Amino acid sequence: MPQVQEVNKSYRSFALLLLTIVYGFNFIDRQILGILAPFIQKDLDLSNTQLGLLIGLAFAIFYTVVAIPIAWLADRYNRVNILSISLATWSGFTALTGFATNFLQIGIARMGVGIGEAGGSPPSHSIISDLYAKYERAGALGVYSTGIPLGIMSAYFITATLIGSDPSTVNWRRIFIILGITGIVLAVIVRLVLREPERGAMELDTSAEIAKPPFLESLKVLLKIPSWWFMALGIAFGSFMAYSYSGFQTKYIVLLDPDFNFKTVIMILGVINGTTYVAGTYIGAKCADIWGSKDVRAYGWIPAITISVSMLMALISLWVPTVPMHLAAATFFLFFIGMYLGPSFAIAQTLAPISMRAMSTALFFFILNMIALGGGPTFTGFMIDVFETGSSKEIAIRYALSVSCLICIPSVICFLVVSKKIKEDWGNADNRNRS
Repeated sequence: MPQVQEVNKSYRSFALLLLTIVYGFNFIDRQILGILAPFIQKDLDLSNTQLGLLIGLAFAIFYTVVAIPIAWLADRYNRVNILSISLATWSGFTALTGFATNFLQIGIARMGVGIGEAGGSPPSHSIISDLYAKYERAGALGVYSTGIPLGIMSAYFITATLIGSDPSTVNWRRIFIILGITGIVLAVIVRLVLREPERGAMELDTSAEIAKPPFLESLKVLLKIPSWWFMALGIAFGSFMAYSYSGFQTKYIVLLDPDFNFKTVIMILGVINGTTYVAGTYIGAKCADIWGSKDVRAYGWIPAITISVSMLMALISLWVPTVPMHLAAATFFLFFIGMYLGPSFAIAQTLAPISMRAMSTALFFFILNMIALGGGPTFTGFMIDVFETGSSKEIAIRYALSVSCLICIPSVICFLVVSKKIKEDWGNADNRNRS
């Protein structure tokens, strides 16, 4: 049997922590626009549809399309270089966002952020898969996924720290500029301290040379895996709700109770994102490692169950009458909505040919983000404008977000299909990667 490479556990833990921090910056730069949406919208005189486009489609198109050629490079060239350049790029455009004076300028800046962030996860997922064996991979990718809630938490705390004593006069431009400069510094650190690991080290005999079949041949193999397709669609429909919810949550809270202290709201949202969302993401990944080592169908069951519960919690949070009750329901929503990430990311990496791991991430992120990030906030913003023609602003956003939550139903169906198909696909991938 082939022997996998031994990796220094202290170093791989450090590398995973650093990659998680980088992923957190990805979501700080992404989330901050939604948090500051009421102030940016007022300052630049934007409609809800324009705001939804900025949060969603304007970012997502470039993020998803550019990720594919970057992933092709990451499967062939130094992934650390690609990651550090990408981080510097999106951070630079984050800083430029702070100088925008109209919809066109801020739209171009968000497109630039999307181009840079396209080079974040594909090389990172591939690096992690060369540091952790397959039955540790969901846990490792789950830790990496905590960059999402930690980044969101940091975005709330940074906003709370920098908005000043009067929330009605928030200097949103300064926040974007400070974040951008900090990200550029982090990019330099990544380039200096992170090492490029050996490809396929966790599956292959380290004395053997990794076979590199033609790109199109590997791509055909990847796209013929049923579990991969249904995982990609499942995570996309589930994230549709998550992006819609997070993109307009602060706006909804302000409308629900205009007198509730805004700084207090964002501090609370920061805390629950940094605790319950992190806990859910980590627990979901560890459950997949433990349960999945006994029955790989768990990689479908866990997302199906947790997305069902998170949809229910999101709907409850939108129909309770007070901000404290909303935040209480949102706490449970955030716990369960993070639990599908680790299992899904593990499917993308373990089922993919070794020479296609970065591309596997880029392709399923393409599906995920075109549907979820591109479609979710854009659809919700449009629906808010539609419902506002006959309702109050509060009712309009409640109706729009409730409709968006129902997109979780096809997500649950897709993950149930994964649970039916994955046993055969997992075995085929194991044979293919060790041959």
